Amino acid sequence: MSMTETELPRLAGRSRDEIAQRLAADLVDGYTVNLGVGIPLAVPQHIPEDLEVFLHSENGILGLGPAPEPGTEDPDLTNAGKIPTSILPGGAIVDSALSFAIIRGGHLDVTILGALQVSASGDLANWYVPGRNPAVGGAMDLVAGTPQVWICMEHVDRQGRPKLVPECTFPLTGRGVVTRVYTDLAVFHVLDGRLTLVECAPGITPEEVRARTAADYAEAVPE
Repeated sequence: MSMTETELPRLAGRSRDEIAQRLAADLVDGYTVNLGVGIPLAVPQHIPEDLEVFLHSENGILGLGPAPEPGTEDPDLTNAGKIPTSILPGGAIVDSALSFAIIRGGHLDVTILGALQVSASGDLANWYVPGRNPAVGGAMDLVAGTPQVWICMEHVDRQGRPKLVPECTFPLTGRGVVTRVYTDLAVFHVLDGRLTLVECAPGITPEEVRARTAADYAEAVPE
């Protein structure tokens, strides 16, 4: 980069809600999908009506629904982020042991998580910032037990530093586990072990993405 990241202006890419909406458009009919905390929790609001996707929450819900209407919240029914949620007809509430058996048994198609850092080869760090309280949760189980790990996050952190990096400097959640990354500026796939830019957000150029990405990556953006 010609400038330090903090000198680059902020870009008006996708909002956090729009990141979730863009990711939801890539879900496949019949998938069973785990949702982590943060941006992933907005995904249920954006699943296309003609798509049947079974949403799993690690705290013991299979058949997670969208956010309830104001005033109809059930304090005993929350998602992994402890936010009131709903459950779809035919859904199930299970204990923690069975919920993690679903994860560890390979019954999920995709897990959608937030991230602190993703490396050029698909390593993930999302549970601990040194000096702060760790938040282990079920992320290690999820990335080990799920064939596809999709990350949705903002492209840079609050200080403007890239979150797509050559090597993760925060403690790893998993090595080589990420298969896709959705940010406010772009969409990346990990192809043959290498981060690959496949789409820029509306109004964002490949050059602007490059300037805000520390990781090396390939480009496969349609003309």
